Amino acid sequence: MNNIWILAEKDGDASSGVSSEPVTSEGQPSAIVPDKSGDPNAAAGTPARKGFGQMQFIFLALMFVMMYFILFRAPRKKQQQHKQMVQSLAKNDKVRTIGGIIGTVVDVKGDEVILKVDESNNTKIRLSASAIGKNLTKDNGQ
Repeated sequence: MNNIWILAEKDGDASSGVSSEPVTSEGQPSAIVPDKSGDPNAAAGTPARKGFGQMQFIFLALMFVMMYFILFRAPRKKQQQHKQMVQSLAKNDKVRTIGGIIGTVVDVKGDEVILKVDESNNTKIRLSASAIGKNLTKDNGQ
């Protein structure tokens, strides 16, 4: 700490030794060196801040790019993968729905998928294609 500023003054008595000049740690007034930049408010030896620097701007831009990838790009990519998986469904593929029902694809008609869920009594259900969560046949490598 180079300078200590005293900002108090005794009631109307300026000759009391209390002033608004910077002092050293021993209490003696220090010499004020004017700043060469012309700024009367700039203290001697203090670096002048010039607002928002280039490094802060680059850091802010990188944060926006990362937020884009986290908030927008990743979910969109996952949506495209799901759409591609639903379009590649074929007869006899074993699938799991988003509700947890496991069945075998019997037929795919546009946006509807017919699943056989029970072999013993030939139970079939009709689902929306977007309700298919995972293709177990393709994921297991069969």
